[in-house]
Amino acid sequence: WCFRLFCTLQTLMSEKVTQMMEWASKRSVIRLNGDKFRRFVKAPPRNFSVIIMFTALQPQRQCAVCRQADEEFMVLANSWRYSSAFTNKVFFASVDFDEGSDVFQMLGMNSAPTFLHFPPKGKLRKSDTYELQVRGFAAEQLARWVADRTDVQIRVIRPPNYAGPLLLGFLLAVIGGLAYLRRHNLEFLFNRNVWAFSALCFVLIMISGQMWNHIRGPPYAHKNPNTGEISYIHGSSQAQFVAETHIILFFNAAVTMGMVLLCEAATSNLDTGKRKMMCVTGIGLLMLFFSWLLSIFRKKYQGYPYSFLMR
Repeated sequence: WCFRLFCTLQTLMSEKVTQMMEWASKRSVIRLNGDKFRRFVKAPPRNFSVIIMFTALQPQRQCAVCRQADEEFMVLANSWRYSSAFTNKVFFASVDFDEGSDVFQMLGMNSAPTFLHFPPKGKLRKSDTYELQVRGFAAEQLARWVADRTDVQIRVIRPPNYAGPLLLGFLLAVIGGLAYLRRHNLEFLFNRNVWAFSALCFVLIMISGQMWNHIRGPPYAHKNPNTGEISYIHGSSQAQFVAETHIILFFNAAVTMGMVLLCEAATSNLDTGKRKMMCVTGIGLLMLFFSWLLSIFRKKYQGYPYSFLMR
C-alpha cells in the first residue's frame, strides 16, 4: 500500500513538473487562474518553488505600478528561462486579480502588485513575502530575493536600451554646438550665477532621493486594487515612491526660492516697494512649503511631535 501511494505521488509530481515545463517553454511567466493555482501550487506534492506575482493588469484597474512591476518580473523570468543554468527547480508565474480573485481572497491579499515565494514543502514564512515597498521591484532586487529563498542565482540580462546614450549624446552635441556658436565670447562659462544655479539643481535632485530611486527602483505610486485609492507618499520612513521624490524636489525648490527672495530683498538696490513685495513673497513661500515638508516628515516618522501651520 505504501509503495503504491509513493508511486502515485511520484507520478503526480512528474505530471506537474512536465506541465509546468511545457507552459514555461511557451511563456517565461506562467499565467495561473484559481484552478491552476490550487492544483499546481497549493496542492501537494510539489518538488519545485514557484515565484508568483499577484497583480491587476486589466485596463479598468488603472494600476500603472502593476504594469511597471510586470515588465521587471518578465525581465527576471526571461533571464532565468533562457539561461544555461535553467532547471525545473524554480518557476515564475502570475495571478491577475480579474482571473483569480478567489486566490486573492484565499491568501487574504488586498493590494497589488505582491510577490510571494511558494516553497516545495512547508508553509509560507514571512520572508517568503517580498518587501516591495522597501526593495522596489527592479529585476536585480527580485533576483537577490529569489536567491535568498531558493539558492538559485539568476543573472539578470536586460534588452539593450539606447535611450540613455542617445540622450547623453544629444545633450553633449547641444552644449558643443552652443560653445562653438559663442566661441568668440565664452564669458558665460565664468558667470558664477550659471554655476550656482547648476549646483543648486544638482543638490535639489540629490537630496530629494533620486539616487535612492535609481538604486532601489521603487514604484511611481501605489494604488489599492480594491478601493482604487492612490498613495503618492509612502507611510514608512524606510521607503519612498518616485512621485514622493518629485513632490519633495518641488517643495525644496520652493523653500529655496523663498530664501533667495529674502536675501535679494535685503541686499538689492531696488526701490522699497519691490523689496517689500519680494520679502512678503519669500516669507510666504518659505512658511507654506516648509510646513508641507514638515507634515510629510510627520507622516513618515510616526510620533514626531512638532508641526508648523498645518498638521
